[in-house]
Amino acid sequence: MKTEVTMNWTDVGTDIHQCSEVVNFSIILDNSPSCGLLYVFIALLAFITVSGNLLVIISIIYFKQLHTPTNSLILSLAVADLMVGIIVFPLSMAFSVKSCLYFENLFCKVRGSFDVSLNTCSILNLVCISVDRYYAVCQPLTYRAKINHRVLVIMILVCWGVSVLTGIGVILAGLDNENCGNRCLLQVLMTNTVGSILSFYLPAIIILCIYLKIFLVAQRQARSIHNTTKCGAAVSKMERKATKTLAIVIGVFLLCLCPLFFCITFLPLTKSSPPIAVIESLRWLLLSNSMFNPFIYAFFYSWFRSAFRMIITGKIFQGDFTNCKLH
Repeated sequence: MKTEVTMNWTDVGTDIHQCSEVVNFSIILDNSPSCGLLYVFIALLAFITVSGNLLVIISIIYFKQLHTPTNSLILSLAVADLMVGIIVFPLSMAFSVKSCLYFENLFCKVRGSFDVSLNTCSILNLVCISVDRYYAVCQPLTYRAKINHRVLVIMILVCWGVSVLTGIGVILAGLDNENCGNRCLLQVLMTNTVGSILSFYLPAIIILCIYLKIFLVAQRQARSIHNTTKCGAAVSKMERKATKTLAIVIGVFLLCLCPLFFCITFLPLTKSSPPIAVIESLRWLLLSNSMFNPFIYAFFYSWFRSAFRMIITGKIFQGDFTNCKLH
């Protein structure tokens, strides 16, 4: 079954999502079973993303044991991922199904603004987490002095401030074409190479350099661990475990982003455009990163597993457990 939506434009692009087609300047929306499965899959992805990140946010806010500098940055990252699930997923779902042509240029700009700004916020939060891990592992004696409450607030405000300005810039700069026949995010980034460098490549290089330094220092610490006290060794082991877990978070994030950004970077060097299905798949791989982090925390952190369990079972509503010990 197909639904026809008549358009008034005389210049309509031909690059439409596979669940729709253009016939006589009309968009034909395909309600076939395969496209129905696509809608269900995207909705399920959004639900898991929102639910998982809500668990992380509630856990960190509710349980005092989780009130640590690192978790403050994880909280900021979870809020960004939550907004991806609430805002970007539905907008991208409508975009993937009906194409940007159906919603005109304003929708395209708003959607692209949220998309770019929230992904920028995520990677900036990961840069801050890398800095936090650097001081925790490489300069443990000055960690509490360097990464204090004021510094954390500044870090988080900078992440969100830069991201908001980036999102506003996407709208005001008029980076989208008038009819926006191709994919919105692809147009924004391809017409602004500097944006790709600042939003992805530069932060990614900074993160990788910081973690390389952390790895080298951790290796030296491991070789000299017998000279430390048991208490010192336990603290060092805990910090190293946190660093490894957050390194996995960063690794998954970069793996999800790299394919799309590499495609965007090298696309101008080719004379032919990649199939829409390829661009769509890479975009959804990027967006799906927001779903993975809660599962990583639950898998590697026993205290997050305990917190999630207490929230899901409703135990936190049966009394005051803010000061309870999470194992």
